Amino acid sequence: MTIPLPFNMEILKWANETRKILLHAKVPPKVKFYNIYGINLETPHSVCYGSEDAPVTDLSELRFLQAKYVCIDGDGTVPTESAKADGLNAEARVGVPGEHRGILCDHHVFRILKHWLKAGDPDPYYNPINDYVILPTAFEIETHKKKGLEVTSLKEEWEIVSEVQDDISCGKPLESSIFISHSGYNQSSPAEAHATVTIRPQNEGKQHVELNAVSVSVDA
Repeated sequence: MTIPLPFNMEILKWANETRKILLHAKVPPKVKFYNIYGINLETPHSVCYGSEDAPVTDLSELRFLQAKYVCIDGDGTVPTESAKADGLNAEARVGVPGEHRGILCDHHVFRILKHWLKAGDPDPYYNPINDYVILPTAFEIETHKKKGLEVTSLKEEWEIVSEVQDDISCGKPLESSIFISHSGYNQSSPAEAHATVTIRPQNEGKQHVELNAVSVSVDA
């Protein structure tokens, strides 16, 4: 009885020939190429039989040995770095969390394809790279002068629509501020600006983002 080993030299020869063909493959000038690949799953990258202390000396022993796998990010079958290395002039490459065959039924993939194919009504706020839809909901800017100072206030709000759950815990909003001061030439025209960004917890797939900013400068 003959038990086939994992190493088949004929298959290796075919694989090498295929690799040579792919290395020289080009997309026709009028054809647009897009690459969608799965991510966020442990994927075998290399395999090891035996060890430094107990190396394999006979290939027939492989059928009795336990393989040790080194895994990296991918779709469970194809590593991400391999999926991205198509060597073609791609219009876009997008990684979608999912399994090798499962992403074919993923609604994110359909949404991305619809965007690329321009099927249906266009969605100018959709970004297939991160699968977000950013909808501006408010924009206010006001400037007034008083006692030699010019004060400008800005308020802008967005709704971020995404199926990905946010990392905000305890239902509390995240807030970050920045303050900038400029003394001006010879201290003659100082200016200050303060901005605050607030990110509300996600609710029903939507996340509210607010930007409030104010600047004060000497009225020239």
